[in-house]
Amino acid sequence: MGHGPTAATRVAAFPVDEPLSDPGPVSTAGLSRVAVALRGPETRCAQTATALGLAASVDDRLRDLDFGAWRGRTLDEVAAAEPAAVTRWLTDPAAAPHGGESLADLVARVGGWLDERPTDPAPVVAVTHPSVVRAALVHALGADPAAYWRIDVVPLSRTVLRGGPGRWALRWLSPAGQRDE
Repeated sequence: MGHGPTAATRVAAFPVDEPLSDPGPVSTAGLSRVAVALRGPETRCAQTATALGLAASVDDRLRDLDFGAWRGRTLDEVAAAEPAAVTRWLTDPAAAPHGGESLADLVARVGGWLDERPTDPAPVVAVTHPSVVRAALVHALGADPAAYWRIDVVPLSRTVLRGGPGRWALRWLSPAGQRDE
């Protein structure tokens, strides 16, 4: 599940550890069956989990992509100042011109987390970042890391994966505010 909206998500900025802006109403539908709640270590994940009524444990592998020197800047600012670096980042999943984590490394980190999930798990909810949800989908679907840019994850949306290592399947994606099955 993606965390709620922040100032960075509203202006397409590379996030720092900012709090949520007003998320509006938060749907807790479908969360009563959750056996394990996990979250990224950032403030926005903690606040989202609290808004959902979840006592979520921190799992560092659910942390946001490390945007390095680009943190706190908008994509437009970075593109104007470093157009070649942005182009390389958007076209080469192994590139990390910002000095942080590459998309390929993110997909590997999140894929490792997914593949360590029990094969017959009790329902788990992970409150995390759009970048982590995208990486999980890329891994689960066996897609090339370049497919990361073809996935749009909005704040408070829910993504459900079923299966286990080597056999993940996308069950559904629901935009924020839509009722889950």
